[in-house]
Amino acid sequence: MGKKVAVVLSGCGVYDGSEVHESSAVMVHLSREGAQVELYALDIDQMHVVNHIKGQPTEEKRNVLVESARIARGNIKDLATLNVKELDALIIPGGFGVAKNLCSWAVDGKDCTVSKLVEDTIKAFHSAKKPIGLCCISPVLAAKILPGCEVTVGHDAECEKWPYAKTAEALKELGCKHVNKNVDEVHVDAKHKLVTTSAFMCNAPIHTIYDGIGKMVKEVLKLA
Repeated sequence: MGKKVAVVLSGCGVYDGSEVHESSAVMVHLSREGAQVELYALDIDQMHVVNHIKGQPTEEKRNVLVESARIARGNIKDLATLNVKELDALIIPGGFGVAKNLCSWAVDGKDCTVSKLVEDTIKAFHSAKKPIGLCCISPVLAAKILPGCEVTVGHDAECEKWPYAKTAEALKELGCKHVNKNVDEVHVDAKHKLVTTSAFMCNAPIHTIYDGIGKMVKEVLKLA
């Protein structure tokens, strides 16, 4: 049987949950590589719900696990039930849900707090020397939890192509080494068994984001 990989989602939709295309790309590439996928999410309320046409918060309340189940086609578990001993690797796709529901980066930046359950999960995989793949904004989780790690969120000079480049500076301030990489490239931190790629941190054609995530998945599985 293939490697067993936990994928942690943070809702459904770029502005308040997991980025749907990134999540789908992760699952497609894992499937292609013959891996078994187990999907997890926090059973908590979202920070807020965003109307994805207007880009504005609404008065609705939604649950992260219930919303993530839309991407998972219903086959998803509460993150509290994850057992690292039964798994070979961890991948967390991006989307603002990472910065709003898994941690408070969207509000507090580098001074954010990380959900204890998410922190414990990442630490458990790291302690077990099992690889972790993070894309888009999710490398900020590693920066907060694994001091001195190496990551990429793309480039560190802001421009039209890289509108979120200031994130790289914040990661450096946390004591991380940020490595500039193009959207179809990954960075592998062999010491921490950490693989990162920028995905939608870059204004790029969707197929290049898909390709970068594919490389991340392959490198994670090589380390597993």
